[in-house]
Amino acid sequence: MQIALWILGVLLIIAGLVGVIVPVLPGALLVFVGMALGAWADGFVHIGWGTLAILALLALASYLLDFAAGLIGVRRLGASKWAVWGAAIGTVVGLFFGLPGLLLGPFIGAVLGEYAVRRQLKEAGKAGAGAWIGMVVGAAAKVALIGIMIGIFLAALLL
Repeated sequence: MQIALWILGVLLIIAGLVGVIVPVLPGALLVFVGMALGAWADGFVHIGWGTLAILALLALASYLLDFAAGLIGVRRLGASKWAVWGAAIGTVVGLFFGLPGLLLGPFIGAVLGEYAVRRQLKEAGKAGAGAWIGMVVGAAAKVALIGIMIGIFLAALLL
């Protein structure tokens, strides 16, 4: 049973790392659940409830930072709420077009959303750039926080 929990935990952590790049998968949540299974497999000897609480807060923070970075990126360049909605819809639609869709979807969505309201291509382009910059900053924050989660988990397990 212990080996099965470890294997499942490691597989969930790996899937979570993939989820950092592929928005369809809830990356930080999968990493956290994998770590919780590892703690359970270890009988909570090395990774206790306090460490799990810290890991859960970091996972939550990764989602909040990702969301906030996208909003700040779009709003920082003076975009309307339509650009924000466009970026969100563009992200979802982009999922169906692989990596190019993931990279271009938020940009195109924000441009279309802003252009629908202001009818100025320059302003719409700014909104698109803000959406893309916010997406990149949010992804970097997610990667950093998940890296910190893995570091804390390994330190608790090995030390």
